This record gives sequence, C-alpha cells and structure tokens, in this order.
Amino acid sequence: MMFELKNVTRRFGNKTAVDSVTLDIPQGQMVGIIGRSGAGKSTLLRMINRLQEPTSGSIHFAGVEVSSLRGQALRNWQRDCAMIFQQFNLVPRLDVLTNVMLGRLNHRSTAMSLLGIFTHQERIHAIAALERLGIEQTALQMAGTLSGGQQQRVAIARALMQNPKMVLADEPIASLDPLNAKIVMDALRDINEREGITVVTNLHTLDTARNYCERIVGMAAGRVVFDGKPSELTADAVKQIYGTDKDGAGIDETMTSTSINIPAAAAAQQSAGLQSLALAGL
Repeated sequence: MMFELKNVTRRFGNKTAVDSVTLDIPQGQMVGIIGRSGAGKSTLLRMINRLQEPTSGSIHFAGVEVSSLRGQALRNWQRDCAMIFQQFNLVPRLDVLTNVMLGRLNHRSTAMSLLGIFTHQERIHAIAALERLGIEQTALQMAGTLSGGQQQRVAIARALMQNPKMVLADEPIASLDPLNAKIVMDALRDINEREGITVVTNLHTLDTARNYCERIVGMAAGRVVFDGKPSELTADAVKQIYGTDKDGAGIDETMTSTSINIPAAAAAQQSAGLQSLALAGL
C-alpha cells in the first residue's frame, strides 16, 4: 500500500509551483508538510487528490498510477483519498447530518444521490462519526450556524464516511483558535492510529508538526528541502525551509505556535513581535 510521487511537477504558465517532487509514503504514516506560503504545499495535495493535474511526473498508490485515472476510476480514487480543506467546504443550508452523509456520494447510485435518499445504515454511520468527534448534538443544525472548529469536525466526519485509504488535510487548523486546533489535530491522529489510515497534512505551525507527525516534509520554492523525523528538524533545517531575515536570523518559532500553554517569557516575546508587525503595517 505504498504511496509514491515520482518527479511530480506543476507549472502555472511560467511559474513552477511544485518542482520535481519525489516521495515514498508507507501506509499508515502521519506526515506533516511545512513551508512558507507559496512553497507548493496546497498544490501538491491537490495533485494527489487529482483536483489539479501534474504537468509532468506520476503519482502511484498500491501499484496503480492514479495520475492517469479517468472516469469512474478517478472518482473511486477521490473516494479513497479523502480531502479536508481549510475552508471546510460544507453546504451551509443543509443540516450537519446530511453534510456528513454526502461523504457517501461516490459509494451510491446517481439516482439516490440526486434525490437525497440515504439509507438507515448510512444515517447510523453518520451519527457514529459525529459522536466520535464529540459533536453529535449538532446533527440537526444547519452547518452554517456552527463555529469554525465545529465545522472542521463535521468535515472530518464527512471524510470518515468515505471509508478512505488516505486522508489529505490542507491546513485544517489555519483558521482555528488553539483549543479547536488541538481538537482537530487529535481527531486526525486518532484516525491515523486507530484505523491505520495514512494522513498527509499541510501545517503552518512547527510545534503542531513536531507534536503530531512522525515524519515532516519541508518545502521551499516548490521543492522538498527537508524530509525526516521531528527530532531532525533543527534550527538549520528550519532556516532552509523558511529562509532568514535581512540580518540572517531564522524565524522565531513562538510566532508560529498554537500552544495554549506558552511560557510567560515566550508569550511576552510573541506579544512584542505581533506589536512590531502591527506597527509595520503587516
């Protein structure tokens, strides 16, 4: 069940978003992809799910070249490779339970999907997924009335309804507060550990990547510049991924923290940094 990217490149006109990326990911790993905005992280995930096509190179899963799939075979892959987005992609005017059951669309007939007919068993599975994520009480609420953290958990429940072999999460906690970020990351880790499902997630906070992912891939300018264990993500590696400021200093990691227990000194440093950014108009 190895997942492989072989020299995958994606260009948009003269701009190369992903540049000759080669990765092998064994089944059951939890992988965090980190890097600056524009490093190619989201484009890479969207190519894996086939929401965007590679300009060159190939993508394989369990010996099948998924980058060449078409028609029903492609829809089957997008069912097996569930995608969780930063902006949730729920239907706001539908209730939570229906949004979760939409994860079954690629498992059912077109007629049943168009008519919105779901089986009793599908409803039971959807409620079980919501219970697992601690939001079963929202089942009959309109999705648009939920908080951001609740909506992201609904999106994860919908992904579970696909019975996926792989879960891709594109910056799933970028718009969440630290507590909800922890809840969402705990849920993704639970899926990885309990079902043995491969999870690949783009993250913008280094502490989250270190705490939750057994493997970290760092991207810069579309290329993989780091691939290793969290313990190997040294200050020099971080500089290679994120670059340095005009004085040659690396980034202050407290500025990229989601911790809800930041030490007082670090909190003061973070506050001062945020004030400096505000004064600079950033």
